[in-house]
Amino acid sequence: MKSLYKVSSFLIVLVYILAQFSCTKGFEEINQDPTKPTAVTAAQLITGIERTASDIMYSGAVNDNVGMLYAQYFSQTQTETQSQYQLDEAANNQLWTSYSVPLSNIQELLRINSLNPEPASGNQNAIAKILSVWIYQVLTDAYGNVPFSEALRGDQLFLTSKYDDSKSVYDGLITLLNEQIAELDPTFSSFRSGELIYQGDINKWKKLANALKIRIGLRMVNADAVKAKQVIEEASANTFTSIGDEAKFTYLSIAPDQFPYNDQDGTNISNAYFVSATLVDFMNETGDPRLPMYARVAPATGTIVGKPYGLGSFTNINEYSRGSAKVYSTTFPGYIMSYAEVQFALAEAAARGFNVGGDAETFYANGIKASMSFWGVDETAANTFITNNPYDQANWKNIIGTQKWVALYNQGLQGWFERTRLNFTKPNGDPFFRIPNTILDNTVTTVPYRITYPLAEQSNNAEAYNQAKTAMGGDNKGIKLWWQE
Repeated sequence: MKSLYKVSSFLIVLVYILAQFSCTKGFEEINQDPTKPTAVTAAQLITGIERTASDIMYSGAVNDNVGMLYAQYFSQTQTETQSQYQLDEAANNQLWTSYSVPLSNIQELLRINSLNPEPASGNQNAIAKILSVWIYQVLTDAYGNVPFSEALRGDQLFLTSKYDDSKSVYDGLITLLNEQIAELDPTFSSFRSGELIYQGDINKWKKLANALKIRIGLRMVNADAVKAKQVIEEASANTFTSIGDEAKFTYLSIAPDQFPYNDQDGTNISNAYFVSATLVDFMNETGDPRLPMYARVAPATGTIVGKPYGLGSFTNINEYSRGSAKVYSTTFPGYIMSYAEVQFALAEAAARGFNVGGDAETFYANGIKASMSFWGVDETAANTFITNNPYDQANWKNIIGTQKWVALYNQGLQGWFERTRLNFTKPNGDPFFRIPNTILDNTVTTVPYRITYPLAEQSNNAEAYNQAKTAMGGDNKGIKLWWQE
């Protein structure tokens, strides 16, 4: 059992740095004479950037204790403090190490390429910067105002960087993606080795850049519909067209190259969480064939039973269901963006009247089919489900919102962000999410809209922290971000 959220932030950084340069089966091998000087290459750095970023996003502290709980996919078992909104500070520390590990290594990759530019350097730099957009958006969607424009400048890195306004970060990310789309040139190579997401395929990286633009545009649509429409329509012309385009870090079955929070022997890690009644009850109501792939049967009943979110005390730990073996698989992919998510995003864009090259009903069906295929549901069952749960333009927000949420299962952070952005109900108008019996943070009434900054920032970067706190109206989980309704 990998309880990464119990490790101090110092050890996390140390482990991640060492992991980048260790010889592990299935990843870049580095065999150097320790008595001779060595130089890190761009290929070696990109492996570590992709791996450590995915490890952070899908660690137990970040994906499960924050994302899966705040999205309400999971309920905790006997200790419910996080599902009652008392944040585990280790989760803060771990997500914040995105600055000190993958983002700082992106800076190092750019520095190395600037010293010894080659024909492939432009494409390598563009790929690294596209990855940085993914990371920065997660950070600003989790915290709000974050270091961005000064985050990776000079020797001080992010330690005393100012916090940029979250809206300004979004504007910067859109600009950054547009620049990389223009920079990527398929007439030149990129990474001949080390790049493990697309194996250096320039065209696929362009598609991912546009997919990220769609995610960014859709997330800001309630705050700036005009700009969102422009961004999404531009990006829709060259983005994912099949499951083969989706961006994910592939883990292996052999330690230490496994999905960060896994259940290798089938007995340990699943005891930390139950699946929520929110998820199970809705999937039962809609006749969703993915449910047995999402959850195990409860030992006491032999059926799948979700635990009401934030319930508090209960008597029998065997009366509720845990996540399935696939959810805790050692090889579950570390998603940056799935084809299903893109299709649901385009469905929403089309429903809003945007010109994205198709109609909402088709995109909606494509999103469901892609998710069903990933989880192992056959095409006939998927089509039957779509027939029984058809698209309805008059109720698009709740129809698309609920099915997109179901499809994002095990991508906790994105599920949480979509919950707070779209604020959907069940298609019949009933409330979708459950308010915990007890809420341990008096700044929250329904769901955290953000997480608080790591405690260390109050001393390590006090001036910038206090400026950000003032600008946002405080540093608590009940403050809505600029793009949330």
